[in-house]
Amino acid sequence: MTTGQPGSPRPTPTDDAPSRPAPTRAGDPPVPPASATATSSTDATANTDADRPTRADDTPSGAAGAEGATAPNGRPERDATKNDIAKVGGRKSAAKRGSTKGAAVKGAGVKGAAVKDVAVKDVAVKDVAVKDADEAEGTKADDADGPQKADGDAKPGDAKPVEAERWEAFASAPEPRPSRLSRAARAVGRFLVHEWTLATLGALALAVLMTWPTLRYPRYTLPQDTWDPSLQAWQMAWSGHILLADPARLWQSNTFFPELWSFAFSDTLLGYAPAGMLGSGPEDAVLRYNIVFVLAHALATLGAYALARQLGAGRIGAAVAGVGYTYAPWLLAQAGHLHVLSNGGIPLALAMLARGHGWSLRHGYRPERRHDGWVYAGWLVAAWQVSLGFGIGLPFAYFLAGAVLVVAVLFGVRRLKSGRALPFGRRLLVADVVGGVFFAGVGLLMAFPYFKVTELHPYAERTIRDISIFSPPASGFVTAPAESRVWGGLHEGARAALPWHPEMTLLPGFVLYALAAGGLFFSVWRLRHRLLLLVGVLVTMAFAMGTRFFDGTFTYVPLFEHAPGWNALRTPGRLMLWTTLLLALLAAGAVTALTDRVRELAAQRIPSWPGPWLRMATLLPLLLVTLEGLNATPHPVVPAQPAAMRAAEGPLLVLPSNQSIDQHVMLWSTDGFPDVVNGGSGFTPRQLDDVRRVSQSFPDQTSVDYLRTFGVRTVVLLRSQVPGTPWEITIDAPVESLGITRQDVGDAVVYRL
Repeated sequence: MTTGQPGSPRPTPTDDAPSRPAPTRAGDPPVPPASATATSSTDATANTDADRPTRADDTPSGAAGAEGATAPNGRPERDATKNDIAKVGGRKSAAKRGSTKGAAVKGAGVKGAAVKDVAVKDVAVKDVAVKDADEAEGTKADDADGPQKADGDAKPGDAKPVEAERWEAFASAPEPRPSRLSRAARAVGRFLVHEWTLATLGALALAVLMTWPTLRYPRYTLPQDTWDPSLQAWQMAWSGHILLADPARLWQSNTFFPELWSFAFSDTLLGYAPAGMLGSGPEDAVLRYNIVFVLAHALATLGAYALARQLGAGRIGAAVAGVGYTYAPWLLAQAGHLHVLSNGGIPLALAMLARGHGWSLRHGYRPERRHDGWVYAGWLVAAWQVSLGFGIGLPFAYFLAGAVLVVAVLFGVRRLKSGRALPFGRRLLVADVVGGVFFAGVGLLMAFPYFKVTELHPYAERTIRDISIFSPPASGFVTAPAESRVWGGLHEGARAALPWHPEMTLLPGFVLYALAAGGLFFSVWRLRHRLLLLVGVLVTMAFAMGTRFFDGTFTYVPLFEHAPGWNALRTPGRLMLWTTLLLALLAAGAVTALTDRVRELAAQRIPSWPGPWLRMATLLPLLLVTLEGLNATPHPVVPAQPAAMRAAEGPLLVLPSNQSIDQHVMLWSTDGFPDVVNGGSGFTPRQLDDVRRVSQSFPDQTSVDYLRTFGVRTVVLLRSQVPGTPWEITIDAPVESLGITRQDVGDAVVYRL
């Protein structure tokens, strides 16, 4: 195809060579040539027009007609069509040579802004050229309709605008500026669909379901039993109350009167003190306990999920780790021990510290990912975990100390081998020093009252014989507690063979065992990391067996005799928590490898989207781990507070007194926190033993005088607990000769000394 070049009698092949631009008038700036390659007649026309010079007002010479352009012979140059006026064909009006530039632009029917775009954009130039070609075809029809007008006959009013709107429709519309409300809505939407938001909400929802019916009657029932949970409900209430009223009396609680440092007779759950500042009385204490009970499960799931994700596991693999760690069957036997279930700070702190130091199991040390803020947060969470109690916190403290020592040695060895140290950074070092000092300070402040208790009550220290009573045999690792809905009934015979099955049924889950075993051979973790995790599992199991593993000679006994504070831990089986965490990480590696393989298989499909069976294969491990954690935990009703205690003046003694009843008395004392002689803990002070022994004959002169020496002013005798006790005979005996008064209040008898 050929087209005529302006001012030349011979046609030029447009497919072979570009047309030469016509010279411009003096003062007209040149326009860069178009860079498109002509492949059709339309493209050829576009390229030809694009090479033409522009007028000083940015109007392309091809669009403005022959105005301002001259042929080499000095005569006005015209297009290959009949003339420029015929080319417009009634839709455009050519301006005379002496007409103003504005009229010429108007005759061309192109707006100023669009003309500038045509001059600088190749695509726009092509559009104008195509439009000119279309108009040239329309000239023939105009010739048939009537004679053409000469340049001198053209009038401004005769010019008709080109339909530029049809091209503007293809331009991108200006993006509207969002309002504050829409921006806020978008931010909220992004927050709600973020991975960590979904993980948190999922952990909360799962905790509610897996601990059900804890929140069915949260003000009247407690999980597992009403003894230890009543004690721990009192602990949270006391710490919150006293920190608001008189912080100096924190460790001198209102129970075990008149003992000193009585708040340190058990793990304190001090980290939950902020929750204890809300509400008052026994019902609020029970409600608070049940809410924290559920939240503790959610935090453990989220913490283990975060640790697995930080180490390099995928989302489903991390979910398996979180669920397997939190809802392992052996933990169902610990439903009455909130200080054991409150272990979520351990994996969460480890995840934060690993994130702050830029380290993961899958990718190794990445200095560019260091962040001192995460280091501070990790040490803070670790300190909070220790504040909940040393039963779980002390092994965690020793683990952190060992980890710091190992990392320091590895950095030193690396420097000796390579001659240069790995990048660490001053800010990170400061964060570790400050965080570590803070962590150690919290630990020492928490430990001081316990050292005072051992000084005042040396008989409270544990012995190797005590440890032997609670040391589980190897069969405990495959035995489930009665609270397991799946395995509880099937393992009834195995539990009967255990000396103390509540602390010896240590099954972490057969599904978790299987996934962890698979993770030894098929995993995203490196082989050496898998072997290290396996060694950790075996070592922690050996420690959890206490004296059952070669009498503990190489495991538990050295720690018991030499590690400060370790002799306070009487239940070695709770170290199974670390075994469970390591098994969960092995399982996460296996499941992540499985999901990665499924993704590779899906990429080979057309379309590349996993089928339903492949999806089920990735979710099946998570489903099985969840099902194995279903519980059959009882939720008994908490004994109501006697009306006599609401108006009783302290210090007071509630009879009968024993470990179980006294824990209920502690819960009832949250109504005003009067001083009470009663108390239940991990050991019984000898003074309380003496009170219980002497008060067996109450009311008589000896017991009355003895109680008066302690400052006891009121004795409450519970009729519902009297049958089968010595008070069944003396409860209605006259007391006038003893110098005390007696009054029946509800289901109790109140004696005022």
